[in-house]
Amino acid sequence: MPVVDFKKYCAMLDKAQKENYAYPAVNITTTDTVNAAIEGFAKAKSDGIIQVSTGGGAHASGNLKDMVLGSISLADHCHRVAAEYDINIALHTDHCQPGKVDSFLKPLIAETARRRAAGQPNLFNSHMLDASELPLKENMKLSVELLKLCQENDIILEVEAGVVGGEEDGVDNENTPAEKLYTSPEDMVEVYEALSQVKGAKYMFAATFGNVHGVYKPGNVKLTPIILKNGQDAVIAKHGKDAEFWLVFHGGSGSTEAELRETLEYGVVKMNIDTDTQYAFTRPVVEHMMHNYEGVLKIEGEVGNKKVYDPRSWLKKARDNMADRIAKACDDLRSTGKTMG
Repeated sequence: MPVVDFKKYCAMLDKAQKENYAYPAVNITTTDTVNAAIEGFAKAKSDGIIQVSTGGGAHASGNLKDMVLGSISLADHCHRVAAEYDINIALHTDHCQPGKVDSFLKPLIAETARRRAAGQPNLFNSHMLDASELPLKENMKLSVELLKLCQENDIILEVEAGVVGGEEDGVDNENTPAEKLYTSPEDMVEVYEALSQVKGAKYMFAATFGNVHGVYKPGNVKLTPIILKNGQDAVIAKHGKDAEFWLVFHGGSGSTEAELRETLEYGVVKMNIDTDTQYAFTRPVVEHMMHNYEGVLKIEGEVGNKKVYDPRSWLKKARDNMADRIAKACDDLRSTGKTMG
């Protein structure tokens, strides 16, 4: 199927929230990781979200290090390949800090606007603004500005308040004070009241509850999913059931199945998965090289073995293993077999 449109994406998120499951959101950096993501969702008969970060976009453009060009290239590839499968794929961009809004988010939104004017579908279905480094009022001021721009182009905006610990994509929050890793109910109400000013706009919210990017021991910080329930309850109590957030879970690598499942009860509809899929992609490559050492290296003047140093031989193994890991994530988040068709 083609990459989803705005209405189908909203329907996907509504269905996940109503039925207490979530979509894995898989970071991609190359056409092989795009293919692995789509193949993993197809294997699980699950709809899914594929996303690219500023660093992933830069990598995809090679030595140009152009995060916008690379993101457009990956998105175009995804549009073409996803159309050949019978599952729904939504395209998203991951963490964008305030300093990169003008050089990353706005150019990508402008590209979608250009395409829409030409009668073409959106390039991306949703974007993430991560302005958690700012005081909440400043965060929301920038979020509202971008939400208006997204609304004009049938784009969902993801925002974050609170800080996800650890390190990802060059952003280091490993020494963040513990209290910064939790979003309070008062903060969640303030986020809703700010974003709901943009009538008819759609948004996701990455509230933090001790999350840590990567696989780290967070010390005294504990993953506390009940924070999500407390925040949702506070928002609903003040503004009604329709105010319930589509929540996003960042930094979930290494979480227990019980912790993952608990978040689904509180409105999590999207969970980012990157660290685990990175490892899943790399692990079989290492095994291939170690088992075919003499073939991949022309040792002592020998000719090696073209069948094993051809990149296609080991990239296929990497792709297949990453797809398997994504299918497992679908099982963990209960999206397996629930494609909307």
